[in-house]
Amino acid sequence: MIRTILWLIGGLMLGGIIHIIAVILVPYFTTEDAWARVARFGPDAQFNVLPEVKPGAEPLPMLDPAMAHAVCRFSLDDGPIRLNATIPYTFWSFSLFNERGETTYSFNDRTSGEGKLAMLALTSSQLSMLRENPPDDLESLIVIETEDNHAFALLRAFIPDKRREKDIDAALAKAKCTLLKI
Repeated sequence: MIRTILWLIGGLMLGGIIHIIAVILVPYFTTEDAWARVARFGPDAQFNVLPEVKPGAEPLPMLDPAMAHAVCRFSLDDGPIRLNATIPYTFWSFSLFNERGETTYSFNDRTSGEGKLAMLALTSSQLSMLRENPPDDLESLIVIETEDNHAFALLRAFIPDKRREKDIDAALAKAKCTLLKI
């Protein structure tokens, strides 16, 4: 009887350890990371407007159906990336993600200063090179230094009503995500 109980406890402990290890290793065995999933929405180094979020047909996980979304996938191996957008009438937010889909930087229209997106994402070495020949409007840009060479930006805008939806979609389509030559 005691021997059976000890075997049962040992089996449960071994099963628990195997379960914990399996859960921890799941991200390392997935075939597609967030950066690869974003690639299906369009070319790199430009904002691509995502389809409307509908239940069971979300373009990306965890998107708000009350918002319109645009995503820009880029590689800093090619140089710094400049992001610009002006979204009228409504709340908007911006997030920068690494290739694993972890948020590395985030802000919104109220914390952006002038109410528009004006940002530069670059690596430490690119920042050093940029200091030698800075762009004229560097003071008005939010400069984000990152060690993640592969990243993507997600721009979200609240759609208060159907009348404004076309204007907001047009503003997202005009958002710029361009490679900066240094």
